[in-house]
Amino acid sequence: MKERLKMMGEYLSGGHGPAELARRYGVSRKTIYEWIARYEQQGVEGLKERSSAPHHHPNATHKEVIDEILRLKAQWPHWGAPKLLARLQREMKVGACPAESTVSEILKRHGLSFARKKRRHAVPSSQPLAHAQEPNAVWCVDFKGWFRTGDGSKCSPLTLTDAYSRYLLRCQGLGESTGHQLVQPIMISAFREHGIPWAIRSDNGPPFAACTLGGLSKLSVWWLRLGIKVERIQPGKPQQNGRHERFHRTLQQHTAAPPAGTLAAQQRRFEQFRREYNQHRPHEALGQDTPAQHYEPSHREYPSRLPAAREFPDDWKKRRIRTTGQMKWNGMPVQVTGALAEQEVGLEPVDDGRWALWFQELELGIFDERTMSVKGHKSLHSRA
Repeated sequence: MKERLKMMGEYLSGGHGPAELARRYGVSRKTIYEWIARYEQQGVEGLKERSSAPHHHPNATHKEVIDEILRLKAQWPHWGAPKLLARLQREMKVGACPAESTVSEILKRHGLSFARKKRRHAVPSSQPLAHAQEPNAVWCVDFKGWFRTGDGSKCSPLTLTDAYSRYLLRCQGLGESTGHQLVQPIMISAFREHGIPWAIRSDNGPPFAACTLGGLSKLSVWWLRLGIKVERIQPGKPQQNGRHERFHRTLQQHTAAPPAGTLAAQQRRFEQFRREYNQHRPHEALGQDTPAQHYEPSHREYPSRLPAAREFPDDWKKRRIRTTGQMKWNGMPVQVTGALAEQEVGLEPVDDGRWALWFQELELGIFDERTMSVKGHKSLHSRA
């Protein structure tokens, strides 16, 4: 600025022309003429440095697009740039949709995004649900960690999802009790609406499993009678049901942070979230489609009465489990499990005095005549 003022002083004194000033100050004559013109129009202000940024940005995002992004963010505050862009592409009526990075920059500019802290991840395990190649191949069931509503009531959300489409089949907040007496009616409601899956995956806790022979509980015995395969993750390895576990984090963000005032109000939140999650919320793993776009009900309808028990081969022994959880063998009681009360089991001959104990398509363990006891397997053995 000092050099420009000095140059302008020499020009105004009349002692130097534009060509000589250009040589003295090492600039082009065009630049000298431009500075003179700016000085004559604006005075000293005209000699100040100006921004080289263009006045018009042909690639700038239209205001209508920005307003629509901000509206969608206000409607779904927990969605990030990928989901907002997917929604924008389906709804946008004006202008061209920007890139995901542009949407992210718009959110950042308006203080609506934050940098997520990087987390360290363990070495990934194999994908236990990779076989879910179609809807209803596997349903995932679990309880999200319980919390208290505003009035102090305990809320334990029971969640049921389809592993293939991520479709949220049920999200029901239960209170102090989470036994099979309350869970079974919720499952019946889901079966009547969506049909029966081929398998249900759960953890090893009640009411899905128990510390009994084969880990059977009354609920899992009922599933097996309906022709549903029972799958359980290994103890202490929730990552084997990682899709469902990740869903619980989303559920927490949208419905319980903070919780509603009452259990009834909390359930209304769950139902609103279920509609939004299935019908509107894009999912990266589904190519930014919604779960509803990939889910269809099972063709296996829920029966009005339990199907007949499995017919075991003629060379097997059959026994009916008593209400005490025992079966009779040569007039002597043999403890099996109370979860199978009033159910029929099959005993497949293995070798002298040893029999494989079966319920439906599940091998529970080995019965030894010599010790009159049943030794259970360490993991589930099923037969296709």
